[in-house]
Amino acid sequence: MPAIVKNFPTISFIIPTLNVEAILENCLASIARQDYPREKIEIILADAHSKDRTREIGKKFGAVILDDNGKNMEEGKRLALRHATGDYIVFVDSDNEITHSDYLPLAVNALAQNPKALGVESYYLASPKMTSFCAYVTQLLHISDPMAWLMSANPKLVARDGEIERWILPDGTFSYPLGANGFVFRRADLQSVQADEKFQDTHVALFLMKNGKREWLRLRGRGVHHYYIQTLWKFVQKRRRAVVHFLRVQQEMPVNWMKEKPPVPLWLAAVYCVTFFGPAWHTLRGIFRDGDLRWLWHLVACPASALGNAWGIWTYKRRGHDKKIIADLQVKQELRK
Repeated sequence: MPAIVKNFPTISFIIPTLNVEAILENCLASIARQDYPREKIEIILADAHSKDRTREIGKKFGAVILDDNGKNMEEGKRLALRHATGDYIVFVDSDNEITHSDYLPLAVNALAQNPKALGVESYYLASPKMTSFCAYVTQLLHISDPMAWLMSANPKLVARDGEIERWILPDGTFSYPLGANGFVFRRADLQSVQADEKFQDTHVALFLMKNGKREWLRLRGRGVHHYYIQTLWKFVQKRRRAVVHFLRVQQEMPVNWMKEKPPVPLWLAAVYCVTFFGPAWHTLRGIFRDGDLRWLWHLVACPASALGNAWGIWTYKRRGHDKKIIADLQVKQELRK
């Protein structure tokens, strides 16, 4: 076990769940493999009344299981956050797998060395358990949607010290969805922006950046495998659900990183996704720059994104009042066999 962490502060993992037996054990096993004292780790599942083996699997790994009666995942995260006792909070989804066993000690050590940093962001790395499409949409895009990818400002690397990288956004913009999938926060920082009352994963980092903590950290080559979705059709369905969820959250708290001076406005990102030439240019650029043929998925993912997002808006207009809609629209996630 690395000797870089002193006194091993306590860490709380917060995981929203709903019928995720196919992927949850993979996630929790990666937490159990961490080079960190198990008694210092708390796992909290905010479970929206799963009907499968989700709760049984959580109990197997010693998780605290809370009943999430809310109408979206963010309410579950706020519920779990109010019960969390750790000095550090790690937000993971059930479709995440921590890539390296030293992720926790390195993240805690990095935040101790960089008190002005708002947290530690994961790299999204490919895995043999994901399809080439899943690897494209998570590792290559990093943001699991071409439209959001186009609207995101490109972070800048400030400095590198061993495994620790310091990142910042360009001046004049906060347009970057920061704060989910393996992100590590100090609990004190979350409390400073009242996250237990108004948590939404990308809102918290936005609030912290606006409060003066402009930098965040990454650990070189480490993060999570994000099993967002394995097929193109399920991606369309997933985008539908994500848009409905986003619009529901906007009802409660109209904070939106896409309005924080994005490099491309929403209407132009939508036009880009339904045309051929823009996606084709980025596809060719990605292949020549990275030597990675998985960029070919970009040609079909762009119109698929536009379709899924439009479908989500239409669904929200028809059923936005339905409390169970997020659960009804859940897309079954799985690992590649």
